Amino acid sequence: MTTVSERKQAALREMKKIAQRVYDDLSSARIPELEIPSRTKANIEFDERHGVWKYGDSASTRSAVSLSGAQMLLRTMYVIDFIRQMVEQNKSSTLRELYYISEGWGEGKFSTQGDSDRLAEDLEIMTATLREDMSLRPEEDGARVIGDLVIEETTRKGEKRVIHCQDDVGDSGYSIPYTVEKEKLRIKSTGARLVMAVETGGMFDRLVENGFDENTDTILVHLKGQPARSTRRFIKRLNEEQKLPVVVFTDGDPWSYRIFASVAYGAIKTAHISEYLATPAAEYLGITPSDIHNYQLPTDDLTAEDISALQSELSDPRFNDDLWKHEIELQLKMGKKSEQQALAKYGLDYVTDTYLPEKLTEMGYDF
Repeated sequence: MTTVSERKQAALREMKKIAQRVYDDLSSARIPELEIPSRTKANIEFDERHGVWKYGDSASTRSAVSLSGAQMLLRTMYVIDFIRQMVEQNKSSTLRELYYISEGWGEGKFSTQGDSDRLAEDLEIMTATLREDMSLRPEEDGARVIGDLVIEETTRKGEKRVIHCQDDVGDSGYSIPYTVEKEKLRIKSTGARLVMAVETGGMFDRLVENGFDENTDTILVHLKGQPARSTRRFIKRLNEEQKLPVVVFTDGDPWSYRIFASVAYGAIKTAHISEYLATPAAEYLGITPSDIHNYQLPTDDLTAEDISALQSELSDPRFNDDLWKHEIELQLKMGKKSEQQALAKYGLDYVTDTYLPEKLTEMGYDF
């Protein structure tokens, strides 16, 4: 197993190769250019080996022949040099800090954080390494976990701390750090039978208050909306290392279906590392459009943006199976969406006493 330091040095070597190519082009009076895979749903293909969706062969060329292309190459060189300094000084930076650091780069400064975030992702793709190995970290950490799970975390002082994610935590659970690799976090043991990834904090807290994790031997993971990389990586490790099945419980709207897709299939913007983040065995539990009808849940009307997103999902290869097509078409026909907490229509215990047991039984789990 490689160490963090070794991975950072390997990432830096790959970035220096990019800088060398640009330098060689300039030295030979050639217009420098870089090729990057297109990050669109039209360019994702199913990877049979890993069971996830990855980028295909379609690529775009960033060339200094245009002003915008030249500016992108300038920014790339600045970012590579910034990463070099951090690796050499054993420091790290958030993506937000990277954006503000660029204020001192003259013509190389970023206009928006979206531009700097995308360049960090481009470097990941071009170097086949992770931004965490470039000393770049997200602004947010992972989400919360509660359940019969024992982990060993390395503290900032290098000490090993063993934590039971039920007995040693408060009601909010254990907070997943932004890096969950084995040198930082070891999964020692678990008595759980299932991992349930929950979209909203309100529903996570409801399940904890109702004792669902204890009563059903379930590890609950709060996704905090679109889940952070560390959260997805943590879920994948629970599935692969502890052989725990994973179900995903979200709101019943197109944006929540994409949250599930990022957990199970891989997100389009991070398709270059889907095999590292995605859990292909994960199953969607609900809320489904069928649930809205079958449980007579309170609803809101679909907005124009919702309708457009659902129609887009019909052409998204990640949703290309009969079940998803049926549910999406049903929702478009209904014109309605619903939230997890709409189940409170029937009382605060209904979700844990009735809905989840029924849904899990339908999926083949013995609860």
